[in-house]
Formats: sequence, C-alpha cells, structure tokens
Amino acid sequence: MNLSPSLQILFVDQPARSAAFYREHVGARVLESSPTFAMLALGDSARLGLWSRHTAEPAPTSGGGGTELAFAQPDRGAVDQLHARWTAAGVPVAQAPVALDFGYTFVATDPDGHRLRVFHPEGD
Repeated sequence: MNLSPSLQILFVDQPARSAAFYREHVGARVLESSPTFAMLALGDSARLGLWSRHTAEPAPTSGGGGTELAFAQPDRGAVDQLHARWTAAGVPVAQAPVALDFGYTFVATDPDGHRLRVFHPEGD
C-alpha cells in the first residue's frame, strides 16, 4: 500500500482569522469553514486544514513554528516581490531574503507562528 498525504493540518487559535490570512496573502481558496475548522485549496491538489487547537482531538501538544509550509517561486525577483508585498502588509518576517545552500529564500509567519518559507531553488 502506498499512502499519499492529501491534507496538511495546522492547529490554530482562530480558524476564521487564519483562513482570511491564507486567502489574502497566499491566494488560497476557502473550500469549507466552520467555527472550529477551515479547509483551503493551495493550488490544484494541495489542501490545508486549519483546526482550532481548542477543539482538536486528541489535543495538540505543540504550537506553530515546528514545521514550515514552503512555496517555490520561479526566480529571485518573485521571492523579493513577495517579501516586499508581505512586509508592506505587516506579515511578520522571521528571515529576510538570503541565499542559502538550497536557494534564495525568506521566512514569514502566519498569525499562529507557523513558518512560511518562500524560495527559489538554485542548484550546483
């Protein structure tokens, strides 16, 4: 059997607030929403669930920042443009644009501290 993940779930304080953040800053489409859960479409097939940390069962044992959602961009200019747009909108930036061994990148955070890495991969 080959299992393939179809949904990534982040535990959040307020699903509606988080859904609005991802809709505005990532361009995610809200597929469903309730007071305790929201599901969003990220691109054609990726799904992001935003589940209230106050009602999730079993209760989550950690908060945001332990993992990253990563968004590849076509070139360095696109990385810089998104960094400028998010900075102007007040999205917290944890790491300014920088060249690392895998490519050009920056890291921002969502309202719950989940890390959002934007990058352009650059190889050898």
